[in-house]
Amino acid sequence: MHISIRILHTSYFNLSLSLDDIFDKNSVTEVENKLSIAPTDKLRIQIVEQFLLSQIKHLEKDKLIAEAIRLIYQCNGAIRIKDLNEKLFISASPFEKRFRKVVGTTAKKFASIVRFNHIINSLDGAKSLTELGYESNFFDQSHFIKSFKQFTGDTPESFSNY
Repeated sequence: MHISIRILHTSYFNLSLSLDDIFDKNSVTEVENKLSIAPTDKLRIQIVEQFLLSQIKHLEKDKLIAEAIRLIYQCNGAIRIKDLNEKLFISASPFEKRFRKVVGTTAKKFASIVRFNHIINSLDGAKSLTELGYESNFFDQSHFIKSFKQFTGDTPESFSNY
């Protein structure tokens, strides 16, 4: 299994990078092994989230990024990065550089992982898929379904039937 992430950057738009290019090769191999034996998508998502959290470097030294992570978790990932920048009184570009340096991915991608982890953990039937979508700041059902499918490879309805 080969894990890769897509970065969206003006000069590198739609470029796929291997995690080996960003993180320690041994750590990536360990995550790949865990992902290959994980029996459910829910567990795979938790493995990726734990890996990204473990890659947070110097969190103690960067209180702003620690606060950003706290705010992302506080709202279950359903926060616009622009709003996060405003709350933290920092402009987008320096924030993005600091966040990526400390966490290893963009704030948007990190928030997306937290958001979908929350959605998947909430698929217990207590709330409808529509309620979960709106709760997670998806403003229409088609956007929710498209994003969910990109993240899990399946529609929310099919996924929740597993």
